[in-house]
Amino acid sequence: MTDPLLVQPTLPVPPLRILVVDDDESVRGSLAYHLDRLGHQIIEASGAAWALELFDRHQPDLILSDVVMPEHDGYWLARQVRQREALSGEWTPVIFLSAMSEATSVADGISCGGDDYLTKPVHPVVLEAKLHAMQRLRNMQRQLQAMSQELQRANVELQRQAAHDALTGLLNRRGFNEQLQESILLCRRLKTPLTVMLCDVDHFKRYNDALGHQSGDDCLRQVAAMLRQLARRPLDSVARYGGEEFALVLPDTPRAGARTLANAITRVFASAALPHPDSATAPHITLSGGFTTCEPGDDVTADVLLKLADEALYRAKAQGRNRFVNL
Repeated sequence: MTDPLLVQPTLPVPPLRILVVDDDESVRGSLAYHLDRLGHQIIEASGAAWALELFDRHQPDLILSDVVMPEHDGYWLARQVRQREALSGEWTPVIFLSAMSEATSVADGISCGGDDYLTKPVHPVVLEAKLHAMQRLRNMQRQLQAMSQELQRANVELQRQAAHDALTGLLNRRGFNEQLQESILLCRRLKTPLTVMLCDVDHFKRYNDALGHQSGDDCLRQVAAMLRQLARRPLDSVARYGGEEFALVLPDTPRAGARTLANAITRVFASAALPHPDSATAPHITLSGGFTTCEPGDDVTADVLLKLADEALYRAKAQGRNRFVNL
């Protein structure tokens, strides 16, 4: 008659790191022997408190734990493990080892965080089958975690796309409005100045009519890149506000700093000399802009700032374009 303890495994189980917890050294040794034959890595603990320390240190794939032990029992260990995993989002299968097989014992074990029971003495064939079942559950959990992470990444990307302009990569109007609201609150809290700037490409319709919309798109991308390079402090934001209009929100920027940036924009575009074949202002691309600066109080809103910046932009156009006006 073949000894059941010598039955070779029929199904390959991927190696696991298994924490075996039992105050009986002979039981631990027997389990470790059979698990080692199945190719698993074994960690042994003689009590629940020591097992918990080993769990924190080694993060096993599976826990095989006796129920009745001195000081703390297996149920205590399972509750401690589940409390830790509630913070990490991980899950480690816990199989209890016990001579008790009453339904009440099973219910107690499940309620405190256990996943299954094995009655002692453990038959190696049953043990192997349980390991297969727990491995399948573990793999399913990891697949679900991977799917969840992928969904989170997709959601982050969708949110990013919803707040950014597809053509230029800048914030779109929605993203700019959100950033402006955050900047108002930040500057109000820190009692620092905030500048809002609106600008657009002079005679852009003529540019499109002369060179075509594809060239117009290329032009807008170049303008966006130049503005982003000029307003590059960590808190600065640049947006395509609509069509050929761009918007900048500049926290911690006083009026003098805003004027310096406006002059730099005019100077850089003159130096770049991007050709404009039908501009009534200059032979190259120019910008007209308006900005307003304040230290936001409770009465300052995004609408108020945008209205003032827009009025300043209108004045810049009325005064001949290729300039910035502040209000």
